[in-house]
Amino acid sequence: MSASRNVLKFGGTSMADAQAMLRSGQICLDHHAHLVVVSATSGTTNQLLEIASLGEQGHRDRTHELVGQIKKKHSLIAQDLNFGKADLNSLDDLDELLSELTTLAEGILLMREASSRARDRLAAIGESLSSLLFRQALSLVASNHEVRLLDVRSVMRTDDNFGQARPITDEIKRLMNKHLPTLGEDEVIYVTQGFIGETEDGFTTTLGRGGSDYSAALLAEGIQASVLEIWTDVTGIATTDPRLCPKARSIPEITFKEAAELAVFGAKVLHPTTLAPAMRARIPVFVGSSYEPKAGGTWIRWQTQDAPLVRAMALRKNQGLITLSTPKMLNQYGFLYEIFKIFNQNQVSVDAITTSEISVAMTVDASVLTNKNLTRDLSELCEVKIEQNLTLISMIGNNINHTAGLALSIFGALGNINVRMICQGASIHNFCFLVEGNEGEEALRRLHKTFLEN
Repeated sequence: MSASRNVLKFGGTSMADAQAMLRSGQICLDHHAHLVVVSATSGTTNQLLEIASLGEQGHRDRTHELVGQIKKKHSLIAQDLNFGKADLNSLDDLDELLSELTTLAEGILLMREASSRARDRLAAIGESLSSLLFRQALSLVASNHEVRLLDVRSVMRTDDNFGQARPITDEIKRLMNKHLPTLGEDEVIYVTQGFIGETEDGFTTTLGRGGSDYSAALLAEGIQASVLEIWTDVTGIATTDPRLCPKARSIPEITFKEAAELAVFGAKVLHPTTLAPAMRARIPVFVGSSYEPKAGGTWIRWQTQDAPLVRAMALRKNQGLITLSTPKMLNQYGFLYEIFKIFNQNQVSVDAITTSEISVAMTVDASVLTNKNLTRDLSELCEVKIEQNLTLISMIGNNINHTAGLALSIFGALGNINVRMICQGASIHNFCFLVEGNEGEEALRRLHKTFLEN
């Protein structure tokens, strides 16, 4: 086996145009990439999904306009990269993908229907286009290497839950070993797609929004990679959102558990599901900016040299609070089971939860509150109170539930900002609480100043 197998993932902004692709190609060369996973060019996936929606509604002119925009953008990138001059087959591949885009869009317009399977087939074109073009960009930069295009569908096996397909990890590992047995042992660099997969029956699937990072982590796990590098448009993971706190700074290193909590509770750099495969395989993850590759970034490791009380903070807006009350809870068992059975039947996840003798309070995303079946089913069991327009603040660090005086410092920093609910104790890495939505950003700024700026 090779001494190292390096998987690098580039997001949409890193594929934005020919210049961005060439810059990302140089990073691949500098960081000894063996397998490169790319997203669709910036904004393309949104356009493709909009084409599906517009086609269903019969908006022919706007659909054709978006198809034209996608074709023009990718044709310009191809032209800037001298695409097809050395390999006419590549030009045929590009034309075939653009023709498929037109065919699928016309089919949806004709049928006035876009099934989840059709949407996945359409959405997959974005990554197929960007990977084809990026292979050319990387070939120009890495002239001493052979650059091969790998159709990820040959290795990314999933179920048939179109739009949010679940990977079959054992099959992915088997197929990776079958198709890439000598990865890292020669001068070959493979370029492949994120976000998309394939069922056992050969149908194209997608892993859902944010699925490109997840794909890269799954592929890294599948080949037992030495490292997974995720290149985006920010220099690593910050102590909080710099747009809210100008003094937020990049974190040099963070543990998997801290990063996972941060992703789940609102940090935008990583999708919450991304880290799970890397955690399972204990593969270190680096997050950096393809626009500033020399500026450093954040390493996510199993263990770090330091373990500060508070490492970072995040907030999630548009939260709802559901409070369930009934005297039946008093000294009875089975009530929580009935509650979570209802949430399970309605496919609703809960973020934070607290209980008292006769009440249970839990936070959910505000979009959940439009589910009338959920509120109806809960109302048959107990009294239901719903509050909206709340913000969930999370403080991520170490030994949070074993540190005396932490709550005093938090409430001192918040001052006159009222806290609606607290959830603390379930994790040593997280202290989270709810505030009114219009006070969330100010609460974050006060806490960041107290804990991370001094």
